[in-house]
Amino acid sequence: MTAQIAKTIEQVLRPRGVGVIIKATHHCMTTRGVHQPESDMVTSRMLGCFRDDPLTRQEFLTLVN
Repeated sequence: MTAQIAKTIEQVLRPRGVGVIIKATHHCMTTRGVHQPESDMVTSRMLGCFRDDPLTRQEFLTLVN
């Protein structure tokens, strides 16, 4: 899903770069069976300048954390 969102933004808006980070709770882990609280999953996708330029990527990751 993360890759699909990034690809769609890139295709429609044609920016110099796209950075997408998704954090979601894994409800199977929190409500059924294991009952493990805070079972979050984080996925990311970087395209364009966010993928190619380490400084741009680091700045983005610093802002979202």
